[in-house]
Amino acid sequence: MRQFITRAESAMIILLACIPLFIHLPYRVNIFLSWEGAYRMSQGQLPFRDYGTPLGGMYWLIPALFFKVLGAKLFTLIEAQVFINIISGFAFRSILRSLELDKGVRFAAVLLFCVSYSFFNFWPWYNHSVIVYELVSLAFLFRGIRPEAGWTAEPAGANPAGAVTHRRWLILWIAGAAFFSVCSFFTKQDGGGLALLIAGAVLFVYGLLRGSWKPLVLFGAAYVFFLLVFILPMLRWGFGYWFNHGQPPHTARVSVLDISAEFFGESQWIKFYLFLIVLLVAVRYRKWKELRADVPGVLLVVLTVGILAEAAILAVTSYTPPDNNIFFHSFAFAGIFSLLLVLLPAGKLQPRVTVVLIAGILLWWSGVWWKYTQRLMGPILAGKSKVVSTGENVVNRDTYIIDRDTTVKDIPTEQWVECGLPSFRRITLPKPTVEGIHRILDMDLVKQYRERRKTDAGANLRVLNMSELTPLAADIPYALERNPQLPLWYHLGVGMFNRQADTFETRIRRQYYDLILFEYVPTLNNFYPFRTRDSLHANYKQVDSFMAPRRGQTQGIIEVFTRPGDSR
Repeated sequence: MRQFITRAESAMIILLACIPLFIHLPYRVNIFLSWEGAYRMSQGQLPFRDYGTPLGGMYWLIPALFFKVLGAKLFTLIEAQVFINIISGFAFRSILRSLELDKGVRFAAVLLFCVSYSFFNFWPWYNHSVIVYELVSLAFLFRGIRPEAGWTAEPAGANPAGAVTHRRWLILWIAGAAFFSVCSFFTKQDGGGLALLIAGAVLFVYGLLRGSWKPLVLFGAAYVFFLLVFILPMLRWGFGYWFNHGQPPHTARVSVLDISAEFFGESQWIKFYLFLIVLLVAVRYRKWKELRADVPGVLLVVLTVGILAEAAILAVTSYTPPDNNIFFHSFAFAGIFSLLLVLLPAGKLQPRVTVVLIAGILLWWSGVWWKYTQRLMGPILAGKSKVVSTGENVVNRDTYIIDRDTTVKDIPTEQWVECGLPSFRRITLPKPTVEGIHRILDMDLVKQYRERRKTDAGANLRVLNMSELTPLAADIPYALERNPQLPLWYHLGVGMFNRQADTFETRIRRQYYDLILFEYVPTLNNFYPFRTRDSLHANYKQVDSFMAPRRGQTQGIIEVFTRPGDSR
């Protein structure tokens, strides 16, 4: 039975992660950032040395490795994310195994993790990758402090001959935990900093309960060591300017008032879980000796409360996408059921209860898998028409409102098409976007440049691509500029600042660039700087515009500019 559950968990993690490999997907909004960072790193460029970024380079490391092996394509990002999802699933499972959670609850928790968090993360994104590195760090951490003979073994001081923590491997496990915690920090500061605090809290409570402070000391020393290894080589390239959020010209994104407002005004699930945990802890542990007798249970509670706190904070500091913090459901589920198990006569779940639990999770999160069922079923589950064959008007929940809005509407993703370029293979885009891409490739300026490259490998086209079509760097192709003063990401106040905007506008006035693509998204606050667009219209000639690959309220237009004297 034990081997069956282990194999079933492994198969579930791998199979659910691999589903995106077998379907054609529409272009993901904002994925340009993942592509260009991975592309630059696969070409040998490094953050802070070759381009400025407020994010750490670990966000792009895995996609860049996949680019080196499989090619710089958008679909390669999906393949990289499959690997990331598999790693995250096994890391979560490892944490629960180290804490000796009941196998039935563990299986249900792993299912919940896959369905509620990793399954619909088809693309690499920093708000997801930062948590994956944290999970790997925690997996190393709990593996290191887990006793060889289980948590019922006596502490080393009480029973020197007993089976205790792996002495020979402790340093390696803890060093691995510190390394991946630093990786989390160098993916994104907020999540990485919280990962450090959670690991520290776990090791502190472990020290209180087991009387062993060596893991905490080792972790702290290793963390400082790896932090210095990451930071010191970067200091000469302006690392402090880019990475220090909350210092001029950066704006702090951490506000106690905002976090309090989010927690007390929203965060219903987090508060509900926290209430249940506090209630169950009060019932379960009444004396200090009961805490010391249940070290894994207490550590799981500490971990769960830490994860809930992290999720509440990330809802403010990492607010897009709005569901990037829902990893807390799986930890809360594991923590609550570990406390509930002691109320059962056998102290563990019976197989039939486990089946009911699994069915309940699938029902609870049916919204995730149901929409993919609809996509596979196609016309059978499609929306109802407004008029039937008899000519009678049909009024139902899909048709009772008449849409009189005359603004540009979304093109359903079912009608999106492939553009035929290698970097966009198996990824669909709106047809107007595809037509606009091909008009760019058919410009005289681009065609003449591509002809020159056939005889002169050093020829280059100076392109400023302030749009989501970053894979054009590989398809035209043109060289991406290496300059630590220029940003990878053009969101003013987030990925770049006024100093960089001044630099671009100076170059635009001097007509430095041969070709400029600018994405105008009027509903997003300077997602691409409005001031730069004003400078473009004053100094360059707009020769084309077409729909950006966006949907909903953030629709945008990609505008194409050349020098006033250049022909198309």
